[in-house]
Amino acid sequence: MSASDVFGEVRVTTHRGTDDLLSAGLGLRGLAGTLAPFAEPTAPTPAELRRRAIQSSWKGIADLGPKGGFGSVYGAVPAVPGREYQAFARLPAASSPHRVLVQVPDDFDRTRRCLVVTASSGSRGIYGAIALAGAWGLPRGCAVAYTDKGTGSGYFDTADGTGVSLDGTRAKAGTAELEFEPKHPAVDAGIAVKHAHSGDNPEADWGRHVLQAARFGLAMLDRAFPEQAPFTAANTRVIATGLSNGGGAVLQAAGDDSDDMLAGVVALEPNVYVAGQGRSFFDYGTEAALLLPCAMAAPAFDGVPFARVAGVSPPGWALRCASLHAHGRLASATPQGQASEALEKLHATGWKDNALAVAASSTSLDLWRAVTAAYASAYLRRGVGAMPCGFSYRTLNAAGVPGPADPRVRAAWWADAGGIPPGAGVVLAGGTDLSLDPTLPGNICLRDLWTGVDGDAVALRAGVEATAAALPREGLPVFVVHGADDGLIPTAFSSEPYVRWLRASGRAPVFWKVPYAQHFDAFLAFPDFGDRHVPLLAFGYAALDRLWEHVAKGRALPEDAAAAGTKPRGAGTLTPANLGID
Repeated sequence: MSASDVFGEVRVTTHRGTDDLLSAGLGLRGLAGTLAPFAEPTAPTPAELRRRAIQSSWKGIADLGPKGGFGSVYGAVPAVPGREYQAFARLPAASSPHRVLVQVPDDFDRTRRCLVVTASSGSRGIYGAIALAGAWGLPRGCAVAYTDKGTGSGYFDTADGTGVSLDGTRAKAGTAELEFEPKHPAVDAGIAVKHAHSGDNPEADWGRHVLQAARFGLAMLDRAFPEQAPFTAANTRVIATGLSNGGGAVLQAAGDDSDDMLAGVVALEPNVYVAGQGRSFFDYGTEAALLLPCAMAAPAFDGVPFARVAGVSPPGWALRCASLHAHGRLASATPQGQASEALEKLHATGWKDNALAVAASSTSLDLWRAVTAAYASAYLRRGVGAMPCGFSYRTLNAAGVPGPADPRVRAAWWADAGGIPPGAGVVLAGGTDLSLDPTLPGNICLRDLWTGVDGDAVALRAGVEATAAALPREGLPVFVVHGADDGLIPTAFSSEPYVRWLRASGRAPVFWKVPYAQHFDAFLAFPDFGDRHVPLLAFGYAALDRLWEHVAKGRALPEDAAAAGTKPRGAGTLTPANLGID
């Protein structure tokens, strides 16, 4: 390990018999079913929390529905017995710890040593990439090292002074080391969330988080198999893979890998930013939050899933158009003119129609505002109680109204929460008014943080620039796999500029732009939505297969066009012909 690595106490657990590493004993059918229960809802055991955290992570990433083809057309969830090694880790100068975990299968292949290192998707907890990295690596005899990359669901409740300990259970501040513990929070500050409130701008360090997790993984292999130690990058192939924010993290790691630890990288739908090229998520996310609700009133969105209710445009879309006109952000005086103008503005900044159609889902779920509010707080290094634009995170009580957290819901946060509220009984509060378009003030404030000239806007843009990826070393195999219909992280703003930059710099990445794939495989279970798309996870597994053939057997890397035969699933069940993987 590096001299700068700081790890706390390592918790070691064994998972065999009715428990295992990949599904905590649930298997594919159990993962797809209702959430695993707790015997005592207000005091779940570490084993119960782990099982449900694994299940929640699978459900959040994979399409496990009856038409989705998981387990029959692609993917599998075999029982994989083994051990887990988990700790809190710190980077130099970081004010808050992050969580690292290594899964070592009992049938670890000691003749072809392999370590898969990954980072959670979105802002999820430590198991957030298990459906990608764990599902591919563990059955092949690879160990898998995970990092939550400074995000995660270790929420701290300022009202009762509790956070999440290493085993996932809740504990009072001062009685145990916590996943996240803000300094001197006010008791009425609400819920403290590590990604938004740590003060560390974790996204700027995502690559270093991944490389530190790889070093932790090698050290835990030393502990698991002392007779074959040391495990190093020279005698163990280290493959990095991740999805969404995790995909961006492994591409950052590729650029930060000055010690040549990585043998190859597979990034799915990466949230990656290249300085001076493409667009940052905060830029296009705040733009989408402001303009898309109005643009979706345009006829171009007729028949688009999530854009209409019973075939009719919701009143909220026209209200956003009128609000933007009243604030001088749209010139047109008629509702249809305003919708068309908003759509033209999005086209002018690079949005493509296929991405906009799928972005309707994120808009109807108010995802843009939720994510960019958290990111603004992270980029500005704000603590709990000091989020920009008046935002905060608050709890709902058992009656579903603002009040103290329901003890049953709070006990399950580590397993159930996604790392960025709303969800699991925590809501995004503030940034609203009493108008017919109540979320507009917060959205305007967030957008002005990107376009403005005051001190906060300058500081936020500096925070974003700190997240830019660096160039990977020459000869490092890099796969980028991205859905052509991604509406959350459009390829035009992320993967395509990144791949062009690599190629202009003499690198040779493999780029699979997958037709009909979008960002959220889990959304494919929705009627009509799944009919139009294919799962991206299948192509992630295929890319990992091909990378392994290259690094372990010396086979040539594939061409970009490997996914050209893809076609939508339609109303039936997914078949191999839909994927068209050569």
